[in-house]
Amino acid sequence: MALTVLIVDDSPVMRTFIRRVMRLAGFEDAEYLEASDGREALERLEAHRTDVVLTDINMPRMSGEEFLEEMERRGLLSSTPALVISTDASRDCMRRMLTLGARGYISKPFTPESLREELDRILGVANA
Repeated sequence: MALTVLIVDDSPVMRTFIRRVMRLAGFEDAEYLEASDGREALERLEAHRTDVVLTDINMPRMSGEEFLEEMERRGLLSSTPALVISTDASRDCMRRMLTLGARGYISKPFTPESLREELDRILGVANA
């Protein structure tokens, strides 16, 4: 069964870039869903089985931080791991996102290899 990935970022260009990097990282057969903010992402999660969420932090309407809080409140983080991909590389931000339930954190810019390594760790190599 192909991996289903939800990419949450307010920039359409960044969502396209992440999809391209995912394919370069070896996830050519994955199904990709997209959302421009946390609210839209919650709608996608309700409508589609999703294996992993890749989310930005700074977005309008509902930020990545608020999105993770809502995923936790709804009990979604236990079944759908989230990986934060953000330009904020500060330790405080990383720690806060991991405390909220994100399973990993990658700073932009990133490589296909670093994304693959983090997804293998989060999903388990057998599932990736």
